[in-house]
Amino acid sequence: MDISQKRRKLLKVIVLGDSGVGKTSLMNRYVYQKFSQQYKATIGADFVTKELQIDDKLVTLQIWDTAGQERFQSLGAAFYRGADCCVVVYDVNIARTFETLNNWHDEFIKQADPTDPEAFPFILLGNKVDIDGGSSRMVSEKKARDWCAARGNIPYFETSAKEDYNVDEAFFCVAKTSLVNDQLEREQNIYFPGISETVSEPEQRGGCAC
Repeated sequence: MDISQKRRKLLKVIVLGDSGVGKTSLMNRYVYQKFSQQYKATIGADFVTKELQIDDKLVTLQIWDTAGQERFQSLGAAFYRGADCCVVVYDVNIARTFETLNNWHDEFIKQADPTDPEAFPFILLGNKVDIDGGSSRMVSEKKARDWCAARGNIPYFETSAKEDYNVDEAFFCVAKTSLVNDQLEREQNIYFPGISETVSEPEQRGGCAC
């Protein structure tokens, strides 16, 4: 077996935030290096994948794009479960999208039900910093960083999908953070045998490939 296959990791990332903040645009910029003004609103959920190398590991990021409309917020626990990181996005030019961050954060914790909610990794993206050269901005960087600090120093990036500003840097941080969380979860499963017994069949098959 090829050693790169042996070390390949599949990491699940959930992207949350109000409709129109640019979740789909950010993901398409990162994965396909393209930007369009013509995206339709995401219905339900969709995902894209991106492969990258971190140290000696080949990582496949499975990035799930969710609809921002409230009627799609509760997509069910199965959708959130197994996530290695959650990315929350807001539009720096629309204060309301920042004010709903707590709802998205709490909804994820409730649905995903991580082993250690306090330690589960989140990353905050303040998108659309390019608009009007920043003159129409409604949420300051300090306000965003204060929000992150209050939740255990969540990493924060200001981004522009349109201008390709900070997008690669943000998602590389997402990948590294996801990888660390995945390793911690596996270590915890060793100490809690009851948890490892409930691993689904696909995961068990994936484990056998090692």
